[in-house]
Amino acid sequence: MSDDSRYEAVCSRDARFDGEFFFGVATTGIYCRPSCPATTPRRKNVRFFPTSAAAQGAGFRACRRCRPDAAPGSADWNARADAVGRAMRMIGDGVVDREGVSGLASRLGYSARQVQRQLTAELGAGPVALARAQRAHTARILLQTTALRASEIAFAAGFSSVRQFNDTLREIYAATPTELRAARPEKSSLSGPAGAPGGVLGTNGGTNGGTAGVPLRLAYRGPYDTTRVFDYLARRALTGLEEMVGMPGARTYRRTLRLPHACAIVEVDERPGDGWLECRLRLTELRDLTTAIQRIRRLFDLDADPYAVAERLGADAALAPLVAARPGLRSPGSADPHELALRAVLGQQVSVAAGRVLGDGLIAAYGKPLERPDGGLTHLFPRAEDLAGAPLSELGMPESRRATLRTLAAALADGTVRLDAGADRDRTEKELLGLRGIGPWTSGYIRMRALSDPDVLLESDVAVRAGARGAGAHLEDSEGWRPWRSYAMHHLWNAPRPRPA
Repeated sequence: MSDDSRYEAVCSRDARFDGEFFFGVATTGIYCRPSCPATTPRRKNVRFFPTSAAAQGAGFRACRRCRPDAAPGSADWNARADAVGRAMRMIGDGVVDREGVSGLASRLGYSARQVQRQLTAELGAGPVALARAQRAHTARILLQTTALRASEIAFAAGFSSVRQFNDTLREIYAATPTELRAARPEKSSLSGPAGAPGGVLGTNGGTNGGTAGVPLRLAYRGPYDTTRVFDYLARRALTGLEEMVGMPGARTYRRTLRLPHACAIVEVDERPGDGWLECRLRLTELRDLTTAIQRIRRLFDLDADPYAVAERLGADAALAPLVAARPGLRSPGSADPHELALRAVLGQQVSVAAGRVLGDGLIAAYGKPLERPDGGLTHLFPRAEDLAGAPLSELGMPESRRATLRTLAAALADGTVRLDAGADRDRTEKELLGLRGIGPWTSGYIRMRALSDPDVLLESDVAVRAGARGAGAHLEDSEGWRPWRSYAMHHLWNAPRPRPA
C-alpha cells in the first residue's frame, strides 16, 4: 500500500484500515487512526507509521478524539509466520514485560540484536518501544476504569518506576495521570474504556473496590457476526468453566481464565456497540490485564480483516454466496492454548456434544475449584502437569485416548510442545504429529484455534466435506483460498446441508 493510498484512506476516514497503519500530523504533533473524525490534514503535513510505537518514537502523541491506541490490531500478525509476526504476537501477550527482550529473542531463536534490527527495520520501533506503547495503553485503561492509586497502576501496567510511568504518559498522551483520569471517555465514546470504575477479583473469589471489574470496549474492524461466534462458543461451553447467560441476541459469555500471575473471570456481551464488544475483566492480579485482553481478542478473533477475507473467498464462485450470506464470520481462537489442545483430544472422533460431556467430566474430576463460585463458574481448567500422570478413569472414553491425553499433557508441561502466542506453527504441528494418538485433524484444529492460524483447512472433517458438497465447492481447489482457509472452513461448517433424496 503506497502513502498516496494511505492518504486516500485518511481522507475518506476509512475504518477498514484502523490498526493497519497510523498517521502523524507535523503541525500538531499528534498521531491518529485513519478513521479519525478530526479535520483532514494537508498531505504535506502527514507522515505514516506501521505501528503506534513508531509514531510515538517519532515524537507524536496520541489523539484524544480517535484514541489510536485502542484501534484493533493488524490482521497481518496472525497471518504471518515469520519472526516479525511471531514477535508481535508475543509482545502482545506480554512476553517482553515478563521476560524482557532476551526472553523474547530466546523464544524466537534469534539474538536480541537481531530481533531489535528486524522489528525496527519493518515497524519503525524495537521490542522495548512496542511493549512501552502497550504498557501506556494498559495504564490509561486502568486510570479511567478503576479507582486505584497511580502508583499501583504504574507497576500493574508493567512500568519499573512511578517516574517512568509519569514520563511515558506525558510523552504519549501529553497529560499527567490525574488529567488522563479526569478525561475518562463518556459511554458513547467510539473506542477505549467504558462504564464506571470497577474492581479486581479478590483471592477469595470476590472483588476489591467493586463488582463490575475492569470495563473494556474491545474494538474490531468491519462487520462482526456475533450470533455465529456466540453460538459456536455456547455449543462448546464446559460446565463450571464457562457459561452463556441471557437470550440469543443479548447473551453474555462468561468464563474463568488462568493467566501468568493469577486467575480471572471474563464476561463478554453479544450485543455489539459501534465497532466494539463490551467486556468486563475481574482480575486477581492487575499485572495480567494486558495478557488477558490479548487472549480474549484471540478467542473472539477481533483483529481479523473481514474485508480481505471476503475479497479472497468471495472470488470463488462456490464460496461467494456463503460469504455474502454471513458477512463478518469469524474464526474463534482460544483464551488458553493448553486448555484448547487438551479439549481437542477429548473431541477426537466424537460429536461436539459428546466432547462437551467428556470436558464436563474432566473439569469435575480434575479442575481447580474456585474458593467462591461465581454464578455458574466454579472451576479453573486443570493444568497440563496435573493431567500428565492422572488415571483419567472418570472419563468415558477408550484407554488409548486417555493415553493420548496424558501424552499431550506431559509434552505441554515439559515444553516439548509449545503453544505460546509466537510459536512456530509448522514446527509445532510436526511436534504434535509426533505424539502417539495425534493425527492431522487434531493437530490442524489445535493450529487453527490455539495458535490463531487463519489458514487451516481440515479436509478430512466430515462436516467440512458435507458443507463443501452442499455449496458445490471443491476442496482440492482450496489453494485459491489462502491465506484465509480457516474462514472458508467456518463458512463450510455453516453452509446449508443438502436435503436427502
